Amino acid sequence: MSVPSRSVALVTLGCTRNDVDSEELAGRLSAEGWTLVDDAAQADVAVVNTCGFIEQAKKDSIDAILEANDLREHGKTQKVVAVGCLAERYGKELADELPEADAVLGFDSYADMSTHLRAVLDGHAPEAHTPGDRRKLLPISPVDRDASDVALPGHNTGGDLPRARLDDRPWAPLKIASGCDRRCSFCAIPTFRGAFVSRRPSDVVAEGRWLATQGVRELFLVSENSTSYGKDLGDLDLMEALLPELVAIEGIERVRVSYLQPAEIRPGLLRAMASIPGVVPWYDISFQHASGPLLRRMRRFGDTESFLGLIEGIRERQPEAGIRSNVILGFPGETEEDVAELERFLIAARLDVVGVFGYSDEDGTEGERLDDKVDAEIIAARVERIRDLVEELTAQRAEERVGEVLQVLVEEIDEETGEMSGRAAHQGPDVDGVTLLTGDLDAVEVGAVVTAEVVGTEGIDLLARVRP
Repeated sequence: MSVPSRSVALVTLGCTRNDVDSEELAGRLSAEGWTLVDDAAQADVAVVNTCGFIEQAKKDSIDAILEANDLREHGKTQKVVAVGCLAERYGKELADELPEADAVLGFDSYADMSTHLRAVLDGHAPEAHTPGDRRKLLPISPVDRDASDVALPGHNTGGDLPRARLDDRPWAPLKIASGCDRRCSFCAIPTFRGAFVSRRPSDVVAEGRWLATQGVRELFLVSENSTSYGKDLGDLDLMEALLPELVAIEGIERVRVSYLQPAEIRPGLLRAMASIPGVVPWYDISFQHASGPLLRRMRRFGDTESFLGLIEGIRERQPEAGIRSNVILGFPGETEEDVAELERFLIAARLDVVGVFGYSDEDGTEGERLDDKVDAEIIAARVERIRDLVEELTAQRAEERVGEVLQVLVEEIDEETGEMSGRAAHQGPDVDGVTLLTGDLDAVEVGAVVTAEVVGTEGIDLLARVRP
């Protein structure tokens, strides 16, 4: 008997790693006969791929589930299913507190998602996921992890297994690893994403080739910790070997490496990123703070001087490099002296982009159990203070680029106004600003890489004139 076709929409929140997971789910469901639709209101099932990283992300994910539930009254939607990090992290607890979700499914359900969704539509939803510490599911020895059969979302694309693109952007995230072996005292990600596991280079390259056939011109390498890539495969230099293979793929113009841990950055990796044509001069370095004593309390390493030395080494090789980071304000025990040290670092570092976040306790983390909590009003004031400083500093950094000649990947053309924008090599996707293009744009299309000179700025955004 043929199974009637049903429609599904994937609503994705959170990071680009979640984007990869959604496209793997989309590929699996499409292969099983499901019709993929963009608008959740036009789908039989809305699958919400949630984020469970920080408090605001959790709220956004719950709001997305509630919004999908409202579509039952105004659209075609019959069922709402929660997947992703929030579902994996809280499972049954989330299901009990959020009856608007017809099912809450963890990562282990991804391989057979079609069966689960059909059961939900038939009124036989599987029991809500029971969460656990995913670090304990994998062998203790990193070298044994690759051979395990633990579910690793985003690792099963490429080759004969499908991935379906859910947008037509000329760049795409490409997952190189999952999980993390670090034990930062503020972070719960390892408990629900598991221990660190690298993807085999052959799988990464195969997926990169497939993405190139889909019109992708920039590969954005994503993971929880790209500087650990290869350690479980017995080769810490594996990234240096992988990058030339990726930039050699026909149709790929550039490759971008995300999320570098400063404590694990090796000179060989920096040399490779600076010397391999096609690897963009963009360094996404997770500093989190600059006060040495506070970083130790966070179970991290480094301080202002070591971080500035790292930045200086990058800019000696590539003066045009873009360097971005995130910082946390209000971690337990943070003093005014710590904040002043962070200010000193930021002023000296001249970073291109800085994400500023206020600390909040995360369930099951060491930080949750620490004393010397910082009052919420003080955290908010410190966040505002550092954000104001960062806004000024990053605008100044953008102004320093006036006169630079950039290679810009064209990403968007406004059909009504003809206005065109894209990203230069030093600008990461979504959060690092854009380059607004002027000049003779008649023959320029989305996906093209054009040469343009920076003639002005708007905050961290650049204004650039395309050269003939």
